[in-house]
Amino acid sequence: MIAIDTLPVKDVIPGFHGRFVHTKHSTLGFWEIDKGSILPAHSHLHEQITEVREGQFQLTFNGETNVYSPGMIAVIPPYVEHSGIALTDCKLLDIFLPVREDYKAL
Repeated sequence: MIAIDTLPVKDVIPGFHGRFVHTKHSTLGFWEIDKGSILPAHSHLHEQITEVREGQFQLTFNGETNVYSPGMIAVIPPYVEHSGIALTDCKLLDIFLPVREDYKAL
């Protein structure tokens, strides 16, 4: 059993505070994001599933920009460029497949 709030917090980019669980095949990222924080455009080899748990997060990928609210999910395919901005303080869950080895090194 793991309690999310007992995991160490790692600041990945300004305003993005993450707690991570790594399994054999995936990484789960539990994010607390400060209002106004920007996720720069980037891509990676991982499939990414993002769920907004609290707040509003604007996400752009596949040429579309949408505002995601609690309970909404985005599925970002591997190598697809994406970016975003926290319109409010947010809590997000990201699931990455395969494991984010770069997040293990933080």
